[in-house]
Amino acid sequence: MTRIVIPANIESAPAAAQPLLRAVNQQLGSVPNLFRLAATSPAALEGYLGMSGALGKGALPAATRERIALAVAEINGCAYCLSAHTYLGKNLAKLDDAEIAANRSGASNDPKADVAVRFAAKVTEQRGHVSAEDVLAVKTAGYSDAQIVEIVQHVALNTWTNYINEVAKTEIDFPVVTPRQVAQAA
Repeated sequence: MTRIVIPANIESAPAAAQPLLRAVNQQLGSVPNLFRLAATSPAALEGYLGMSGALGKGALPAATRERIALAVAEINGCAYCLSAHTYLGKNLAKLDDAEIAANRSGASNDPKADVAVRFAAKVTEQRGHVSAEDVLAVKTAGYSDAQIVEIVQHVALNTWTNYINEVAKTEIDFPVVTPRQVAQAA
């Protein structure tokens, strides 16, 4: 059971969040629980949608963005996000099961994407405290400074969704995927 009351539908969300939720519904054909949870704070929902929308127009391919989301969700032990991004990875980014398994392990079967996913995993695990060599490896693989910034921003955005879903214990409304090892509080 969720720890934070999630509006049951668009009409029961705060008035300021309703137009945003209608836009999500129009784009996705439904309003997943994460969006209704974020709608309890219209400012949080607007911030999430704004950052997500801006990053969607960025320089990283959609498949790489999904790969990063899978790696971060696995590291952070978020079943909701792991379930959502496994579904999106398969159905939208067309990632196969072997690729999703590699992503969940912080890697990729695609050589260029592998460098980005490994870097994102390292940023997540080390909370941004990566070495100059780590950054150089991403640049050497052909990623621009802008793409490196976007990788870090995707880590941050996915970490936020991981954290809010774990705090709330959001009910999973995708085919359930369980993290291999749930992150432990220090």
